[in-house]
Amino acid sequence: MKIDSLRVFCDVALHQSFSRGAELNQISQSAATQTIQRLEEKVGVPLIDRAKRPFCLTPEGKICYETFRQVVESYDSVVHRVRAMRHRDEEQIKVAAIYSVGLNEMSRFMKRFMLKYPKVKVKLDYMPPQKVQQSVLDSEVDMGIISYPIASLDIDVIPLRAEEMSVILPVGHPLSKRTALRMEDLQGSDFVAFGRELVIRRETDHCLRTRQVRVNIVTEFDNIQTIKEAVEIGMGISIVPYPTVRLDAENGKIAAVPLISPRMTRPIGIIYRHHKVLSETAINFIEMLTGAPFQVPEPR
Repeated sequence: MKIDSLRVFCDVALHQSFSRGAELNQISQSAATQTIQRLEEKVGVPLIDRAKRPFCLTPEGKICYETFRQVVESYDSVVHRVRAMRHRDEEQIKVAAIYSVGLNEMSRFMKRFMLKYPKVKVKLDYMPPQKVQQSVLDSEVDMGIISYPIASLDIDVIPLRAEEMSVILPVGHPLSKRTALRMEDLQGSDFVAFGRELVIRRETDHCLRTRQVRVNIVTEFDNIQTIKEAVEIGMGISIVPYPTVRLDAENGKIAAVPLISPRMTRPIGIIYRHHKVLSETAINFIEMLTGAPFQVPEPR
């Protein structure tokens, strides 16, 4: 079996799409179909149940997917390490991060990392959470930094930090002088919310329901920057991770008051492909970012 054939199978299986698998491998859809048919002939059993829509892997296909993915990732890692030995100056790490991890914080970290490893090129792109996760799954990046990371069959998670949530309010708001707030204190307030598709919105809604607190949602946004701006001009209050608004609060643009009951946090973590053998350079990046030795996840 050729590595390229295993790669096509894994990409088709992951995306449940022959067209997407073909696109990722820069071949035609018919070529992808024929590749998998030849693979099934080799192993002697169907690997994909084509009778279902969308199609799914057979039990044998699931076993093959797990093993073949590990083979492909190991092969890619070896090729990368060998090439890196010959071309040290061309080593590169590709990282995707959500916008709100903190541009200033990441910039400071990047400077420290590049001072220690001046020959390494780090490509850091900011994008929405779903795009970060997809980029990791598609192996477009080595790792991603996202909020509310969840481990799965295809994703491993390294916890990074937990960010305390605060209530943000317009300067001069009646609650802005308080040293701490309970969820009940927000009863009836105009509220600037995150978009319904985001995990942070679901977590906030859950806490409001649990405490039987009703707020008046005046508008919804999918990013913290726009929420901050809406609060600043007096559209309402909101609940966001404090590190993302610390500078704005210190500069007097908005008020930020700790939410102490219930205490809410936003977990931030590093994600990467399960079975991906990370390069030494990528591991150095993770260890400097987390401040802890890298540990290979337990087999699942």
